[in-house]
Parts: sequence; structure tokens; C-alpha cells
Amino acid sequence: MSDLKAMKVLLKAGAAMAVMTAAVPALAQDTQLETIVIEGQGSPSAVAPVRGYVAKTSSAGSKGNTPLSEIPQSVSVIGQQEFQDRGITNKVDELLRYTPGVVAQPYGSDPDTDWYFIRGFNATQTGVYFDDLNLFSYGFGGFQIDPFMLERVDVLKGPASVLYGGANAGGIVNMIRKRPTDDPLYLTETGINSNGNAFFGFDFSDEVREDGTMSYRLTGKIAGGDNYSDYSEDLRGFVMPQLTIAPDDATSLTLWGYAGALDQVHSSNGFLPYVGTVVDAPFGRIDREAFFGEPDLDTGRYDQQMIGFEFDHTFDNGWNVTSNFRYGHLDKYETGPYPYLYVNTTNPADPGYYALNRIGFEGDTSADTVAWDNRVENRFDLGGAEHAVRAGIDYRYYRLDNVQNSLFGASSISPTNPVYGLPQPNLNPLYDQELKMNQLGLYAQDQIRFGGGWIVTLNGRYDFVHTQMDDRLAANEDYDSSQGAWSGRAGLAYEFDNGVTPYVSAATFFNPLVGMGLQGPLVPEEGEQFEAGVKFEPGFLDASFTAAVFHINKQNNVVSVAVAPWQDQLGEVRSQGVELEGKVNLNDNWRMLGSFTYADVEVTENAPNPALVGNTPYIVPDVTASLWLDYAFTNETLNGLSIGAGLRYKGESFADEANTLKVPDATLVDAAIRYQKNDWTASLNVANLFDKDYVESCGGVGACGYGEARTVTFKLSKTW
Repeated sequence: MSDLKAMKVLLKAGAAMAVMTAAVPALAQDTQLETIVIEGQGSPSAVAPVRGYVAKTSSAGSKGNTPLSEIPQSVSVIGQQEFQDRGITNKVDELLRYTPGVVAQPYGSDPDTDWYFIRGFNATQTGVYFDDLNLFSYGFGGFQIDPFMLERVDVLKGPASVLYGGANAGGIVNMIRKRPTDDPLYLTETGINSNGNAFFGFDFSDEVREDGTMSYRLTGKIAGGDNYSDYSEDLRGFVMPQLTIAPDDATSLTLWGYAGALDQVHSSNGFLPYVGTVVDAPFGRIDREAFFGEPDLDTGRYDQQMIGFEFDHTFDNGWNVTSNFRYGHLDKYETGPYPYLYVNTTNPADPGYYALNRIGFEGDTSADTVAWDNRVENRFDLGGAEHAVRAGIDYRYYRLDNVQNSLFGASSISPTNPVYGLPQPNLNPLYDQELKMNQLGLYAQDQIRFGGGWIVTLNGRYDFVHTQMDDRLAANEDYDSSQGAWSGRAGLAYEFDNGVTPYVSAATFFNPLVGMGLQGPLVPEEGEQFEAGVKFEPGFLDASFTAAVFHINKQNNVVSVAVAPWQDQLGEVRSQGVELEGKVNLNDNWRMLGSFTYADVEVTENAPNPALVGNTPYIVPDVTASLWLDYAFTNETLNGLSIGAGLRYKGESFADEANTLKVPDATLVDAAIRYQKNDWTASLNVANLFDKDYVESCGGVGACGYGEARTVTFKLSKTW
């Protein structure tokens, strides 16, 4: 038996063991078991504010309030202190610029989409979670979350199928919303950036009843103005009311709702040709500020709403029951031409010589999503070991109604002197389809402590998935498909008294997809990860350090082909590398964080084009690194003043599948200064301090994105 087959057998055995151990306590109800304190009591909550830069717990790796040292995978947590110190006011993907293993904003600051690649794999659609519930998207049917809604963001590296069902192979981004507080909170903030985009936000929370059994939180924001590109502007906002009812210490119910909207003239500098951005064209380089749409035609807008509840109750016998539900609806519309390569690059006498070709586009999308997770958990001693058992059932539903019209070569425009207002031709139907996905999962976890420091983590899960598509343009594209699969995880760690915890883990994953390939409906991605590392939380310092090595194999990888439906599923990709991260609250003055990533991503199978085997997929750099230092003055003269500075480095990446074109590396500097006096705080943040003109990455020779230019943001906050 091969090592890989042996590992799969081991994981399936681990999955079965986890399911069986979940049932043991129920069978032993008549036996007097020693009840241990419920997980989370006596330790910081996984949804609570992070103290400084150093988080102690996360739910991303366990679906519960678990110390980071006990999770057998690497987890990064970005809390409010980092939000404030780095001046994050606009998009969630800005938060992850300093996170190891993550490539954020690969096309620059795309205003209506948050882009993430984790451990080499695109997590933008299948790796985004909101309050531990999947926020799946497909095509243009994706929700966007404002960072002002959030308390923290947890990033789990590596597969998460054993916890959440279908999930991105490289990891997930789990956004945790703000929640009603026990103490009164009244915050307002207003600001503006150097592009002329201003914002106003409010965040209020207090008790509704004096006995503390009911509290509320009301958070909202409105923002708008000019963006960096010429003619680009937007108006956006949201409101999020919440109510928590807690009749006693053992029971709580939180009801919440959300409504958000965006209306914009979309910037268009994120998908430009390699020649003219990374390297010179005959005319030189394309201006970062240039706009290549049609100002009077370009429109991008969405309306999105969510409602949900969280219920939590702990019984007298120690069992805890949790139910977490969310429904969301999205309407999104976009229209306008966008550039793609050049009309002619060979004949200087041609009027289209190095004129930008434009694709006419119109998209009308609506999406509905349901996510519901129900679980039970407890801790108890059994068989000479301490067991932390968690088991549950979850369900998710996604429906997308997708209408797109397009025309390649609809018009052209000068890259150096764009002229607008020319009539645009009628577009041709591209897609008119409805896609649905239903997924039901059963899962269990048993985390076993024994021998004075050993920790064994066993996870098992089985998923039932049903996908279907109704294609209103081509009936032969309709499909109705059902799949099911096991996924598992086995982890082993040893927790030393000095705070050092080495660990190893292995996991399999299963990620269902929607859409068609040449062979028919896309089948789920599958694969496995092996990870080893060490976590260190020293007792003499408020700090957290993590080092991890990983190896991921992903089968059924979707690859591009030259004929409709333009994709097939005969590929395999291997990702392996090293990640280092440190976060330190040194004292009342100093806070610091640092990270390093080495990624070796390789195509190991590509049946349509075997020549690509051995190549590296585009976008993902080989090396990234970052460092941020923040200093708060506490002497009498400068008390209230704080300053910060950061370095971000991204290494070279490839711009094409053939690996013949490279995007150069870049080093960026960020800076911040803040002053707090009584209830007022003024802050000034500068991203890309020296205004470096660079390309973030290329998703092919026609999809290169400029990195964000120097952006200065001023914010004034007051607590009432």
C-alpha cells in the first residue's frame, strides 16, 4: 500500500473514530462522569476583541472557542488594533496584506470584489466565511463585507472541509462581525482619503434592560466620492442592527440583520495588458489613473441583505447546544466596456496599432444563500483522558440567476489619449442560466488530552451535495448531479510547559463546484494536506509565534481550454512551502508583527496541455514578507501620540501559464501617525508611502493589475 493510500485509510479511520466518540457520552449518560469547564470559560472568546495584536483563541480551526495552540493547523488572526493602526477603512482584503500565506488584492484595489489567494489557491469564491458560515459565490454572485462591520478576521491555512464541508483547498477567510457588548459603546468616525472618498460611520451598543438580559448594537456607515482612476466614483453604505437576549448565564439568543448597497462608476485599471504595464509598449506605460470604460455608460451597483440568528444554551450536565443561521439575498448589475489586450501589435500603419481592444459587457445577477449550522459539545474525562467532543449537522444552499451579454472587440480606445462617447454596439447573449447547490453535512470532532501534554485531534465528516443548472440558452447544457464524500483530519501535538507546542496533521478535503466543463458538470475538487509546525506562546511575553511547513495536493483542478465552455477539469496542482508569523504586544509602548512565506506551487497534471506540467500557476509569488512596528508615547510631553510603519515585500510571480513572462518583485512602505486626547482620536495613514509604481500581479497576459498608488487617509473618531 502506498503512503498516500495508507494516509487516506488512516484519515477515514479517524473520521469513523470521531463519529463514534461523539456518541459515547450520550450512551454514558447514566455514568457519573467528571464534568469539565465548558470550552471558552476562563479563556478569551473566539468572537471577542483581540488584545492588541495577539489573539489567544479562534473558531476557524475547530468551530468552537479553541486556543490557537490546540488547533493542528496554522491560523492568523487580525483584530481591531490592527484595523486601527493600519487605517483599514475601505475593503477587507486590505487587512490581509501582512498575513503569511495570503496574496490579497492581486489585481490591485478592485472596488467591488475582495480577492484572496491562500497557499497558492484562489479563495475568493470558495474560501470566504462570515461568522463561521460559508459565504459561497460564483461568477458575479458574491457578497461584499465592509470592514467597519467586523470585530476580527481569522484566516485558517489549509483545507477546512472537515469543519465546513466544501471549502478552498488553501484555506479560508472567516470574518467575525461585531456583537452587542455588556458595556455601553457610542462611537462615531468620519474621514476622507487623498482620492476624495469620504466616509462616516457609527457604532452604538448598550443594554436595553437594566438587569442586563437584553442588549443591542447598531452599526452603520455611508461612504462615497472619487476613486483613484479618472471618472471612477462610488456611493456605498450599510446598516446592521442586532439584539441579544440573555435571560441567564447559560442562554443567549442574538438576532441580527444587515442591508448594504453600492452604486459606482467602476475603475478599470485592474485588468490591463502585460505589455504597457509590466514592460514598455511602443508608447511606453499605461497611466495608472487612466480610465478605459465609458463614463456615461459604466455602471456597477448591488443591493444585498442578510438576516440571521445565533442561539447558545448550556445544560446543567455540561452539554452545550449552538445554532447559527443566516439567509442572504443579492442583486447585482454591471455594464460597460472593459479593456482586453490590443487590437493590433504588428502593423504600425494600422489605426488599431496598440489601441486597447474593449469587450462590451452587461451582467444582471441575483443570488440567494442559506447557511445553518447546529452542533453540540462538551468536555469530560473518559478512559484516563480528557475529551473535548463536538458534533453537528450543517446545511447550505446557493442559488444564482445569471444573465450576461458580451461582445469581444466591441470597440477600441487609445491607451495614452482615451476619447469617450462613441456609440457602443449591441451585445450578444453569453449566459442565461440558473444554478443551484444544496449541501448537507454531518461532522464530529474529538480532541483528546492525555499524558501531561499530548493532544490528539480527530475529525470526521460526510457531505451530501446536489447541484443543478438550468441553461436557458442551450438546453443541452442542463445538468442535475449528486455527490457524496468523506473528509477527515488527524492531528497530534505536544504542549510543553514553556509554551512551545509542536504539531503534525493530515487532512483530506472535498470542495463541490458549480458550472460546466468539457466533460460535463464540474465534479468536486479533492485532495489532501500534510502540515507540521510549532507554535510558541511564551509565559514571559504577550506574544504568539508560529512556524509551519505544508504540502497540498489538489485533484480535479479546473483548467482553461480554447473552446466553449472554456474550462475543463483534468488538472492537478501541488502546493508546498513554509510560513512564519510573529505577533507581539511588547509593553505599553511597542506592538509589532512580522511574517514570511515561501511558496512552491506546481502544476503536476494538465491533460489538455501536458506542456504546462512542472510550471507554476500565475499570480502567486514565490516569496512574501512583511513587518509592522507601532510605538505609543507614554511620557508626559507626548502622551497620546503614536506612530507606526510597515514594510511589505512581494517576490516575483509569473504572468502566463507557459512561465515565459514574469512580474517583478516590489517592496512597499506604509506609515501611520495617531493622536488621542480624551474621547477624540485623529489618525493619518499612508499606504505605499513612496508612491511606488508597480504591477501587483497578472492573471494572464491580458489581466495585469497595478498596485495601489500612494493613498493618504485621515480619520477622526469620537467615543461618546
